[in-house]
Amino acid sequence: MSGQSTTRTVPGNAGPGAARTGSRTGQRLSGLAVALGMVLFLGGFVWGAVVYRPYTVPTTSMSPTIGAGDRVLAERIDGADVRRGDVVVFQDTTWANVPVLKRVVAVGGDTVSCCREGRLTVNGKEIDEPYLPKGTAAEFSAFSEVTVPKGRLFLLGDERSGSVDSTAHLTDAAGGTVSRGAVQARVDAVVWPMNGMLAAPTGPDGFEQLGALSSPGPLRTVVALVIAGAVLVLGGAAYGPLARRAGASRARTSAGATGGR
Repeated sequence: MSGQSTTRTVPGNAGPGAARTGSRTGQRLSGLAVALGMVLFLGGFVWGAVVYRPYTVPTTSMSPTIGAGDRVLAERIDGADVRRGDVVVFQDTTWANVPVLKRVVAVGGDTVSCCREGRLTVNGKEIDEPYLPKGTAAEFSAFSEVTVPKGRLFLLGDERSGSVDSTAHLTDAAGGTVSRGAVQARVDAVVWPMNGMLAAPTGPDGFEQLGALSSPGPLRTVVALVIAGAVLVLGGAAYGPLARRAGASRARTSAGATGGR
């Protein structure tokens, strides 16, 4: 009849109510993304702060692995978890009254000496040390055979010609060795400059032939959580401005189309 109005449904247009529903869904999802992102971001930072300790290295004794002034992250570990090849942070008052970084080359029960054909020898096996400065040999720290007492460690710097390490303390009562209990942490990465994770001293002629090497710490997982959290927070927070801009753009387009009729 002429007095009745007829509502037509245009295919592909569900009406203004659908837009409002979609907007509410987007807002909920963006809020969820921000909340989840904050949990991951803060959780990663807290985990990292609990597990890792930062150190600044004052000398070149670990060069080229770690240079003077480099900042490292070291995983807090128990001294019983230390293995050959680890770069550890320890404090021994007979060495210094500050934390010291060196590489563990022998553990309790090992016999270690230098050198045979330019290479360190542990338990009669020649050890390949790819972390030494290029063009140098281990002879810079030549010393006679040392038997490491149980519960102790023998440590050398990667820069053998200038490192004050176990070889400089051979005449001490402990024969240059350090107690496992003196170890505070194991270095995982150089974060400034951003050199990344320390390379494990793997290889058929390395420390691996004497036993398993240490597994890397959770630093990569910690960093992944922080990055994922930051992306979610930024993405969720950006939804509102982007949605408003898109709505304003649609409104201008609609107004232009109406005005052109």
